[in-house]
Amino acid sequence: MSEPTGAARRRGPFEVGDQVQLTDPKGRHYTFTLEAGKNFHTHKGSFPHDELIGAPEGSVVRTTGNVAYLALRPLLPDYVLSMPRGAAVVYPKDAGQILAFADIFPGARVVEAGVGSGSLSSFLLRAIGDQGMLHSYERRADFAEIATANVERYFGGPHPAWKLTVGDLQDNLDETDVDRVILDMLAPWECLEAVKKALVPGGILCCYVATTTQLSKTVESIREIGCFAEPQPWESMIRNWHVEGLAVRPDHRMIGHTGFLVTARRLADGVEPPMRRRRPAKGAYGEDYEGPGSDRSA
Repeated sequence: MSEPTGAARRRGPFEVGDQVQLTDPKGRHYTFTLEAGKNFHTHKGSFPHDELIGAPEGSVVRTTGNVAYLALRPLLPDYVLSMPRGAAVVYPKDAGQILAFADIFPGARVVEAGVGSGSLSSFLLRAIGDQGMLHSYERRADFAEIATANVERYFGGPHPAWKLTVGDLQDNLDETDVDRVILDMLAPWECLEAVKKALVPGGILCCYVATTTQLSKTVESIREIGCFAEPQPWESMIRNWHVEGLAVRPDHRMIGHTGFLVTARRLADGVEPPMRRRRPAKGAYGEDYEGPGSDRSA
């Protein structure tokens, strides 16, 4: 039985073509591709790539300036943060939430809109495996080109489960029996009719938006279309901690707001969502509200 795409590049001694992440004494990272006969240069000196080719992962190399660097293969979260960018990348903290709460499973049939630089595509492909299907849609050809290069660099070539279409999802989506749909775009509500036709009953829609106004319109539009269970919106934040002896405290900097996530389950055809019992706050749909359902009484 053959290994999943890219798995062989994640273990064993370093080989030519491998991505290597160096960590210096101050914790800074440097990523490069191993090439025979080449040298890695820093302001602290250099060393030949050949020193790492054939060496086990977790080796330490020293530059001509006698500075030690720890050599490891970059983890996928490291890789997506250092990859060449066209659009902003989906941060690992949000990609992890999407994989968990959109319940991405091996063999899943997934549709993604808004490929950007290929960060989320890489996470999704690794989760669904070679037997799944990821059909990604990207409006901009230049972003699609960057994303393709980033994904293929990580997996060592084209991924058999990935299809990338340049164009709008709402105009080009023709898949049916889709398990999951991930929308990372400015106006996900524009795609809901197309998503409604593609998702299987019980399937999950997951939207990633940046602002509260986008969040409001996305949630209300999902409610308005009437074929989804109550949408669940949230955001996540990460705060690292400094631990050294008795000096244990939160870091001064943290990864705060990067975006909002919304998930909703597709209902069976012809089924109306149960009436929500939670009463809206007074004024929630007042004169200033102009979103979906704005004709309802406050």
